[in-house]
This record gives sequence, C-alpha cells and structure tokens, in this order.
Amino acid sequence: MLLSTAFSLGMSLLSPATALEAPPTPAIAELNTGPRTRLRGNWVGRQPVSPSLKIVVMAGHADSQDMHGSGTSGAAVDRRGAAPMSPHMRDELFWNRKVRDAVVALSKQKGLNIIGYDPGALSIAKASDPRTNWSVARRLSRQGDYILEIHFDAYSPHGYGSGLIPALNRKLNLIDESLAQSFGRFPRLFRGGLGGPRRGISILEIGMLEGILEANLRNPKTREATIQAIALQVTDALMLGVRGKTSSNPPPGEVDNAPPTSNPQTNSEVE
Repeated sequence: MLLSTAFSLGMSLLSPATALEAPPTPAIAELNTGPRTRLRGNWVGRQPVSPSLKIVVMAGHADSQDMHGSGTSGAAVDRRGAAPMSPHMRDELFWNRKVRDAVVALSKQKGLNIIGYDPGALSIAKASDPRTNWSVARRLSRQGDYILEIHFDAYSPHGYGSGLIPALNRKLNLIDESLAQSFGRFPRLFRGGLGGPRRGISILEIGMLEGILEANLRNPKTREATIQAIALQVTDALMLGVRGKTSSNPPPGEVDNAPPTSNPQTNSEVE
C-alpha cells in the first residue's frame, strides 16, 4: 500500500506532456532505500504518546559543515567524481534538508503537530551554542517534545543502512517503535551512545547514500517523487506511532554495537 501510494504521489508531481514535449519519464516505481542496518537492536518502544505531541524535525549535520562531523558526500561525489549538489554543503545535508521540509509539509497536511528546525548557520563551532541542533534538542526534549533528526548513512563499506537510533534520555515510545518497524532499528547504544541521542534526538538513517537511492535523488526526473516517497514513509510511521497502531510483534534483534568508525563523514560524535 505504501509503495503504491508513493508511486501515485510521485506520478502526480509530473506535469502532463504537451504535443511539443517528450513524454515525461515515469516516477519511481517503488521507493528503494537499500538494506536495513546490519546491527539490530533488541529494544522496543512501548510508551504511548499524546495525539497532540509536538514533533520537531531537524536535518542532520545542519550546523557542522566544513568541520568534523559534516556528513557524507555520497558515493556519486566521492567515488565517481560527480559535482556536489551544492557548493556550500555536503550532499547528505542537502538531502537531509529536502526530506526534513517534505516530512514537515506532508505531516502538517495530515494533522500532526509538527515543525521543522534550522540553526540558521551552516557552521557553528561550539556544540553548546544555543542555535545548534544539539542545544535546541536538549531544551525541547526536556519540555517533552519528540525530536527527530533526518540523516543519510555513509556509503558502503562505511555505512550500515537504514534504521532508527533512538534517544537515550527518555523512555522509548510508540513513535520510536513505529519508525523502527518501518526503517529498521540500530542498537540503542550505537557506538557507545551518540551525542544527539544523549540530548534527546532520535536519529533516522533513511539509507546509505549510494546506489538506486542516490541515483533517484540526483536524477531531476525522479528527484521530487523520491523525496515525497521518503517523506510519505516517515509521515506514515509518525502517524501510526502517535495513534498507537504499531505492530504488537516487533521483529527480534540482537544487541550489538558498531565499532568506532575511521570515516570522518559518518556520525561519530559521542560527547
């Protein structure tokens, strides 16, 4: 159902061809975000949430460009020499921002209490600066808001695939569970506990930035349909979590922790 809905949504984004135009290239037939994480956690989110819960969506690496932890450039740039999507940021942030905005717009249409956050500067040297994702997440999480940060994982062999790394400072809830059932679940203490989750952020890895997923994002003919399909999958998971309609039988997993990364483009912050 999700894939067919995403296909219909993608097709509606393509304007009809005129007699003087070539027929439009079909939108993506189905959303392919690649493999789920190989490291599966055995946590389960059971805490119900209020239907009016405020959800705050952030773009991962939004304030750390041109510094440590700036995100992956993607396989197209690093391996094939393609031009970055923007000269001002790594490709991951470019797509993180696009998906953040699409998730917020679609979720608002569906009635969720949701907003997006942007720090307003691409490089903020101090993590304690009140504008950073970390600082805002710490404050809003303490107020009871749900903080979701959008990421794309590094390409193989550095990345692990799609999945949710849940927040560490609160009980895991049905939104965490719903996102994990839709995308996969990382161990809760992934790499010993990342800086974002320690401050109340649930990190959602959409998928490794390579292969079909990256190709569909970079192709102007499938880009918007792909972004909307991702946003639809995220939004549907958020809605199921808010409504308490997650599966009662989450898939079992094994507790595991990823080894420290040697790739500076991945999410290695553990402060």
